[in-house]
Amino acid sequence: MSEVMATAERFGHREHVRLTWLAVRRCGAAGAVELISAGIQRTARYAGAPQKYNATVSRAWVELTAYHMAEAPDDSFDDLLRRNPGLTDKRLLTRFYHSRTLASPAARRGWVEPDLQAFPT
Repeated sequence: MSEVMATAERFGHREHVRLTWLAVRRCGAAGAVELISAGIQRTARYAGAPQKYNATVSRAWVELTAYHMAEAPDDSFDDLLRRNPGLTDKRLLTRFYHSRTLASPAARRGWVEPDLQAFPT
């Protein structure tokens, strides 16, 4: 995962998605949820803002990324984004969730199912 950090001047949304792509490739979707969630929790604690971690947001991005990766498993990261430009939109989850749902204590602590539209299967 260090290759993401080494090339990122700023760790923005695209870098988060790339890190998720790498984690899914290496660990599968379930393993990536654990890896990404643990990393974000550590980063939030280190920054002194553990309340910023959101379990639902972390898992949702892994699930959506993994779904699109399964469509063309051999795609590079850039190919994945070309085929699925929605992944570059950090507001993508608002297609699936009300904002209040994502901001809820339940979503911060654990998985909450989408309440606007189900994820693709």
